[in-house]
Amino acid sequence: MPETWDYTLYIPNDLRAVTVCRRTLRMVLTLHGLIRLVDTAELLATELISNAVRHTKGPAALRVRRTAQGVVWIGAWDTDPGPPQPPQPLDQISELAEGGRGLALIRACADYWGWQPSGRFGDRGKYVWCELEAV
Repeated sequence: MPETWDYTLYIPNDLRAVTVCRRTLRMVLTLHGLIRLVDTAELLATELISNAVRHTKGPAALRVRRTAQGVVWIGAWDTDPGPPQPPQPLDQISELAEGGRGLALIRACADYWGWQPSGRFGDRGKYVWCELEAV
């Protein structure tokens, strides 16, 4: 059975926090022997946290955990309880578009993704999450 763990990093609504999340995620995965997932996980976390910071006014959090089934779960919590916009396929997004690629990249690179409402941190909000097979 794989080792399980769970980390949460709380961040302010500041785009510089995206870099802090990315570097923290790299360290967590490296220390747990999952270096092969780092590049994809960083891309996914960057998109999740960027969306949380850009599209809400409150704080956010990055949560990373490994389940007993060997899955690495990456989630971004934010204070907006509304669902994210459904992603378009990457090949349908204009190269000139300034946005819209985040969830499309997550859908293309993650094994699974989704969102759920959350009141976990005392405020209403949501988690947008994705999974990577780590076994």
